[in-house]
Amino acid sequence: MKIILYDIQYKELWDSFIDTSKNGTFLHKRDYMEYHSDRFRDFSLIIFDDNESVAALLPANIADDKVYSHRGLTYGGLILTSDISLITVKKIFEDLKMFFAGRGVTTFYYKAIPSVYHKIPSDEDIYSLFCIGACITDRKASSAILQGDKLRINNSRRKGVKRAVNHGIKLSEDPDIDAFWTLLGENLNSRFDVDPVHTTEEIKKLKASFPENIILHTAELEGETIAGVLVYLTETCAHAQYTSASPKGKKINAVDFLYETLINKIYTDKRWFDFGVSTEPYDCKILNEGLLSQKESFGARTIVYDTYEIKTL
Repeated sequence: MKIILYDIQYKELWDSFIDTSKNGTFLHKRDYMEYHSDRFRDFSLIIFDDNESVAALLPANIADDKVYSHRGLTYGGLILTSDISLITVKKIFEDLKMFFAGRGVTTFYYKAIPSVYHKIPSDEDIYSLFCIGACITDRKASSAILQGDKLRINNSRRKGVKRAVNHGIKLSEDPDIDAFWTLLGENLNSRFDVDPVHTTEEIKKLKASFPENIILHTAELEGETIAGVLVYLTETCAHAQYTSASPKGKKINAVDFLYETLINKIYTDKRWFDFGVSTEPYDCKILNEGLLSQKESFGARTIVYDTYEIKTL
């Protein structure tokens, strides 16, 4: 086993591996990871097997004596080949511990890729983490719908969808990302005193780089954008990355209309629809119960986004 640090010369190799892996998504491609390279010092790794073929990739960054898989990504554990064995993955983690220790890294924080993004079973890392004594430090609760066997949405949501339709709401065919981002920013500022993770310029750049993976859906009433959902598409999952509505949109249940349309008409070909997390960012043991109830009312149930801590010294 050989482990090397990623360098720009390996960009094509890296991106090609993501495409053929069993659990990588477009978030792990270099053009996505490097939009915020000024904020994170990259420490991504390429792991070769004994035949000098790439066995795994690790998107990561480093800060002081700690390595993170990768703080700029929602999830970012080991990206693996389809035919990799559990024994090999277990060996990779053992070698990673030695690799980090040899470079003075004391702690490795590992964000596992949730199962809804796996093309085939891919929990070799979870078992290997257990074997090396890793501890869960963070567990976020998200809500997802299994499209092939989904629960029925509740009566309140059905009434909300009907109310929106009766008001003449329309799904935009040419959504204005600036209008939606203004709406999103106003909501986040007024409710939580925070801005969106991505600036308007950043999301436009990412959308231009990944036009088939980042899709904005907005609802309009009389030419005005009153709600929107920005969806991240992977091979297995449609993930609601950002959702927001104006006061007018909230009044006529525009988000209900959007979600019902996305789940039951637009993304029926995806295995999963993931609404995203409902835990508070400052303490994942605290649930935003109102937000969670909204997602569960559409038939979604819980999956988890886990972070592990591995001591290397």
